[in-house]
Amino acid sequence: MDAIATEASQVRLLEERAKQRDLERRPTPAEAEAAVRTLIRWAGDDPAREGLLDTPARVVRSYAEFFSGYSEDPNEILSRTFEEVEGYDDWIMLRDIRLESHCEHHMLPIIGVAHIAYIPKGRVVGISKLARVVEVFAKRLQTQETLTAQIASAIQDGLQAVGVAVLIEARHECMTTRGVHKPDVDMITSRMTGAFKSDPRLEERFLNMLRKR
Repeated sequence: MDAIATEASQVRLLEERAKQRDLERRPTPAEAEAAVRTLIRWAGDDPAREGLLDTPARVVRSYAEFFSGYSEDPNEILSRTFEEVEGYDDWIMLRDIRLESHCEHHMLPIIGVAHIAYIPKGRVVGISKLARVVEVFAKRLQTQETLTAQIASAIQDGLQAVGVAVLIEARHECMTTRGVHKPDVDMITSRMTGAFKSDPRLEERFLNMLRKR
């Protein structure tokens, strides 16, 4: 548990530093639009032609949505919990949470699903909050490995759970639309903490629940 808490603290520290850098010098929407016009010219087209006149503003608005996770705090999302659960002490699981992210290497989409289970320690959180935690981290530039670890650590730390299991299945357009051009390839990553990591029976039960879809 100490190692998990340390990792979660390190994640929070990195996030705080990133936010501080962002506050110190974040480009304005106008500067971002100018950068898009530069890319259009680099691609070989004319940003002044009719069909592209509004493209820079559209791209900037899209990016604001794609990367909205930088302005959200997963700890705040998980801060409201409930203890009136009639002594419930088994796990809680959400399957097939839609996930849309962008790879940090090529800024191309990562599309897939996340599966989450946690064993509460007396208190539970609204299930929509778990989906929002996935959203917060997905709406950032990511690798799937980092995304998986961040979701698990945030839930473990935020809920002080007995254990957390996270598994992500996703397809990366940086692999399907460029480079090796290999479609229909799923990448699978998982992260287990607490009881899910120490008890192989719990991990197997979690994986069996996914096989029954």
